[in-house]
Amino acid sequence: MGDQAQLLRRLVDKDRGARRAKVITVASGKGGVGKTNIVVNLGIVLAGLGQVTTIVDADLGLANVDVVLGQYFRYDLEHVFKGEKTLEEVIGLGPHGLRIVPSASGVPQMANMENKQRNLLIAELAKLEHTTDFLLIDTGAGISRNVVSFANLADEVIIVVTPEPTSLADAYGLVKILVKGKAVRKIALIVNRAQGIQEGKLTGERFLALTERFLNFKMRFLGYILDDAVVGQAVRKQQPFVQSYPESWPSRQLERIAKEMLGQSAEALPERGLLSGLLRLFGGR
Repeated sequence: MGDQAQLLRRLVDKDRGARRAKVITVASGKGGVGKTNIVVNLGIVLAGLGQVTTIVDADLGLANVDVVLGQYFRYDLEHVFKGEKTLEEVIGLGPHGLRIVPSASGVPQMANMENKQRNLLIAELAKLEHTTDFLLIDTGAGISRNVVSFANLADEVIIVVTPEPTSLADAYGLVKILVKGKAVRKIALIVNRAQGIQEGKLTGERFLALTERFLNFKMRFLGYILDDAVVGQAVRKQQPFVQSYPESWPSRQLERIAKEMLGQSAEALPERGLLSGLLRLFGGR
């Protein structure tokens, strides 16, 4: 571990001052809330706005970014994991030049990686930081070690919820774990499948009030996306809804969220990055 930490320190020193992506980990307390669909469509919107955007499918073992996109990728993270391909060699292209780092589905070894393997993968992902503006990491649902590790290394974590009580309760549990870990500094919320504007706003406001009161942590509300039949139709056609239905309410609302994120990314970022975050896990500076 000492040799690995020393190598990371050298890489971090070399990394300082260079252009760096904003790393955003997207998570959810439970499955079925539309998280991956939001990540894919958000990535397309950001790319369409001129941002070099890379999506990392980090739902290790149960990947489905490719399913939402309706694209097939010949190579994925499993090939990197086995040492058969470099990370750059598995990157695929989506709409507007969106870059995709696909993962594997149905591979237990990917879903249950040991710390050393996970850290080596993160070190590989860190190589993307200087070639992209936004690095969106789509994690699995819940509170697995993989999810928490990727959350701890991000500049910001976005939690996706629906107004359903089970979704909100599980999301609160996830936020509680992240806050107690003290590595995550910024957490934002997106409410998906709201039945109306009022429900979308109230769900977000109440969740933020809850976390501020009981966890003493101030989140930010990125916005809500209304429940709309066009989203389900796009999923069944394996087409991103922002492309199939660009004038729909969900597409417009996601564009608003993307522009809000662009405003935030214009702010000066403190020195952090995936490499710096990984070094902290080794007890380094």
